[in-house]
Amino acid sequence: MAAYGRPTLRDLFDEAPTPHIAHPPRTHHRDFYVATDGSYRGAPNEVDGSPGGLGVVIETRDGERVARLSVPNRAPDNNVAEYRALHLGLDVLTARSPANARVGVLIDHDDLAGNVNATVINDRDPGGRATHDVSVPRATGLHWRGIRSRIRDFGAIRAARIPSGRNPAHPLANSPDQYAHVNSEPDRCVLPDSPATVGDDRYPPPSRADRGGASD
Repeated sequence: MAAYGRPTLRDLFDEAPTPHIAHPPRTHHRDFYVATDGSYRGAPNEVDGSPGGLGVVIETRDGERVARLSVPNRAPDNNVAEYRALHLGLDVLTARSPANARVGVLIDHDDLAGNVNATVINDRDPGGRATHDVSVPRATGLHWRGIRSRIRDFGAIRAARIPSGRNPAHPLANSPDQYAHVNSEPDRCVLPDSPATVGDDRYPPPSRADRGGASD
């Protein structure tokens, strides 16, 4: 279960803005939530010389932890670190969830969240038109291709933008030397107690009220 007194990923997701995609009440239910973060520390002679890292936290909507990862990683810049972290998180979730899972992604990187949601909208346009711009840093290499492939693996997916101070993956990415023990946690494939349902559409979460735009 989620730690007492700490918001679950579901709570964080429900209160966070999602670039390009609005949240009518019937769509805010997810089966799994994945929070990712990537840190960049620069060359060995910068800061303290330690590498950056990739952090991943995955939970079911019931607050049950599926996985945590804190992996050292030396990226060429912060953008690449963020894309690598999301690629890692989606790879892990894909291996531990059914193909039709509805997924909420939590990221503290505006452009990445926007690119994920724009891709979802573009891929589902019946005419195959790219109605939303997607601009990906070239240095991310094959990681964006991997993310796009994983996006198609799920029944539904959208990304929410959260502050780094509220991202539970942030400390895992920034201090992989201190959190290495989480990588030894047993592998878990935890399914939610029951399928996600529409629920009561009369009362949307506060952040969803009166917000226009597309839905996934």
